[in-house]
Amino acid sequence: MLSARQEKNDRTFRGSPQDADRLMKFFQRPLFLSLTIGIPFCIFKLLFGMVAIQVVTFPYHGALAAFGWVVVLWAGADLVMNSGRAVLDLAGRPAPFEYCTLAQMGACLHIPLVFLALDTLLSFVIICLMLWTGWITLLSPFESYLWYAATTLNLISLSLVMLYNEVRKVRPAS
Repeated sequence: MLSARQEKNDRTFRGSPQDADRLMKFFQRPLFLSLTIGIPFCIFKLLFGMVAIQVVTFPYHGALAAFGWVVVLWAGADLVMNSGRAVLDLAGRPAPFEYCTLAQMGACLHIPLVFLALDTLLSFVIICLMLWTGWITLLSPFESYLWYAATTLNLISLSLVMLYNEVRKVRPAS
């Protein structure tokens, strides 16, 4: 038989179902999603666009600069939308818009999550392009730290949510 102290420690370690629900609700809040996914993706897009503009000094890359400006504007709009979602969540108000421009377009077709998934795919493609083209080496030290911060936020939050979900699967119901 467990002592009262051991039972309390065991409950604290496992947490109550209400605690689990609160944590899951936190992971699903626009504030958490914007800070750990949306804004990091905006940083990846922004830096990619800025590097695309920067390589215009290389011969024959004028179209690439135009593309870079489009990506910078896209990243800027998404950054405003994600920041707005986070601020409205802190204020306890629902947002009348989606997390990003692509999801907003998808909302017009009543499938915002499909377009949000497309935005996620494009963000991962941008990350891969930055790495595989070697453009990541063109980032200034400050831009590199922005990249590192975005990567850290994104990967650690994803890992925390995955860990939490797996612990919930194996933890017996209280």
